[in-house]
Amino acid sequence: MELIALPAFQDNYFWMLHDGRHALVVDPGEAAPVLAALRQQGLTLANILVTHHHADHTGGVAELHATTGALVCGPARERIPEPFRPLQGGDHVQALGVDFRVIDVPGHTAGHIAYFAADVNDAPLLFCGDTLFSGGCGRLFEGTPAQMLASLDTLAALPGNTRVCCAHEYTLSNLRFACVVEPSNQALADYLQRCEQLRAQGQPTLPSTIGTERAVNPFLRSREPEVVQSVHTQAASATDEVAVFAALREWKNNFR
Repeated sequence: MELIALPAFQDNYFWMLHDGRHALVVDPGEAAPVLAALRQQGLTLANILVTHHHADHTGGVAELHATTGALVCGPARERIPEPFRPLQGGDHVQALGVDFRVIDVPGHTAGHIAYFAADVNDAPLLFCGDTLFSGGCGRLFEGTPAQMLASLDTLAALPGNTRVCCAHEYTLSNLRFACVVEPSNQALADYLQRCEQLRAQGQPTLPSTIGTERAVNPFLRSREPEVVQSVHTQAASATDEVAVFAALREWKNNFR
């Protein structure tokens, strides 16, 4: 299996997984980059996996389905281009001989889902859309802080070597914020340096891993004492863990 990040728009990645003959693609916000990759690699598109309804994740679905006949799967509680197979947490999708378990991860949107495979090329694989980013998490457009915290807790409990395939190249800005929140985190400082080197070479910072995110991502570390203390400099009234998480997300929303 080969995993490819297809750059699109300003900072999106459409993830493609293929076995040399057939491919799946995740969250294709436009068709052109996917069709170009299929032609270049000589692949047939078999599956389209959608994590949530935002246009930069669904804009190419209808054209790709019409052109290739690929099976479209997406969240049951969101408006996805028809026809599609509606999915919710606990469901399974078979694609390219791989079993993907569906995980409900509301927060960024109300019905957001993620796809987890326990073994692809000897390691787990996660397609998480806009729920978890490297060093960050998605904005809360439709869900609540409690929902997003619970969703991130679910993802953080996955095996540490799980590859995290996020949908945006937000890593450097996320890590610069994280360094303000948790300035004594040496793992975070080292990871920022590595990611800066990758971007300087024109390389993606992704996929990350769950283990890395546990060590550096303030939104997975919102219960850590230094993170809590930093949040209290912005929102002293944030006392319980959901309020701390909400204040952390609001701080990031306004961080420049």
